[in-house]
Amino acid sequence: MLKFDRLEKNYKNDLSFSVIKLDLFNLKNITMDKFTKMKDLLASVEVDANKFYNSGNSAAGTRVRKGMQDLKNLAQEIRNEVTEKKNSAK
Repeated sequence: MLKFDRLEKNYKNDLSFSVIKLDLFNLKNITMDKFTKMKDLLASVEVDANKFYNSGNSAAGTRVRKGMQDLKNLAQEIRNEVTEKKNSAK
């Protein structure tokens, strides 16, 4: 039994617990939304990378650089959220 399940049994009717549970649910959805966004962003960067490397389109190279920076920032946000969730479960 997870720590969260034990808490839920003890505080099932407590409004503050319901708010915490809702926040954890929202955090899960937010992180998954960011993960999906990251996959979509990577797909768009792939198109521009193909244009840059195979067609010599320098404007596509600029978009690749920007996209890679956006991926880096989004990955860091996801890392921070995962760490926060992992530490709050202890």
